[in-house]
Amino acid sequence: MKKEKSAIIATIKKVMPAVVSIVVSKNLQELEKELAKELPRLGPEFHIPEENIDSQGMVKIGGGSGFIVDKEGVVITNRHVVSDPEAEYTVIADNNEKFKAEILGRDSVNDVAVLKIKPPAGGLTTVALGDSTNIELGQTVIAIGNALGLFKNTVSSGIVSGLSRSISAQAEPHSVQELRGLVQTDAAINPGNSGGPLIDVKGKAIGINTAMVFFAENIGFALPINNAKKDLADLKQYGRLRLPFLGIRYVLLDKEVQERFKLSIDHGALVIAEKNPRGQAGAVVLGSTAHQAGIQEGDIILEVQNIKVSAKCPLEDILQKCKIGEDLDLKIFRKGQEIILKVRLDERK
Repeated sequence: MKKEKSAIIATIKKVMPAVVSIVVSKNLQELEKELAKELPRLGPEFHIPEENIDSQGMVKIGGGSGFIVDKEGVVITNRHVVSDPEAEYTVIADNNEKFKAEILGRDSVNDVAVLKIKPPAGGLTTVALGDSTNIELGQTVIAIGNALGLFKNTVSSGIVSGLSRSISAQAEPHSVQELRGLVQTDAAINPGNSGGPLIDVKGKAIGINTAMVFFAENIGFALPINNAKKDLADLKQYGRLRLPFLGIRYVLLDKEVQERFKLSIDHGALVIAEKNPRGQAGAVVLGSTAHQAGIQEGDIILEVQNIKVSAKCPLEDILQKCKIGEDLDLKIFRKGQEIILKVRLDERK
């Protein structure tokens, strides 16, 4: 036990200098314009506290955590931490040195963002990236982050208590995002921890702390680090994040959807039009590779590359693991018959 404790302490000391805080700020005048629309809800007495306004007229409106993964100044965090395109982002290192951050990419599917800071003359400490496919139930993990936006570099430890979890998380004030394939841990993850690393006892990042369950004890979630590794590879090779695009709108089938549409199939992805505030969006995007391949509204995609589409293995997750530009074999259920269509996986523009 003593050996394990000393190993954890050594790991924390090694990783801590690579964990950063991220401060989200906005210009006071621009923020006041935005808040003017919210005054009926906030009340006439609402005002921005003076202590939140710095000498340059910038107001801190949020924050989170991140970690440095490259000596050139590459930082990983959650997309929802840096989701506002109008805000400015400052990275604060372990030694309180401040850096202006550039957003290299935001992955809207996996809630990952990649930032860049200018490395100082003394260099930067980095976190090594592990392999999230090797995570096991019960293994010891450590979460590090800026808890509640107040307690910098807070450390908590626990075990992996669940794998491949799915949750609906509030990514932004007015939007909810479905996150799948998450690592569940009983290591404490608090607001402000978002974007910090979940590390193993060897000090390798195996996840990105992303969410917690309110009104529950010891239930936190982290994104598998392999999602971020794919984004880093895209940025290095193409200079941008590449997201797959098939060109269809669909709903995943389950018993409830099967009964609603009176279908004979209870799994797969039903290609269907979508209603939105602007009207009706077509089931198949005109000109897309799905359209060119002959996919039609009402088709049910049963398999992609011989992988069954289901609630546990959604179409989106399967496409994430395929290569853009790859020709995919889709098993389609159409009017009582199964057919195979070949569709090239495109890149989301």
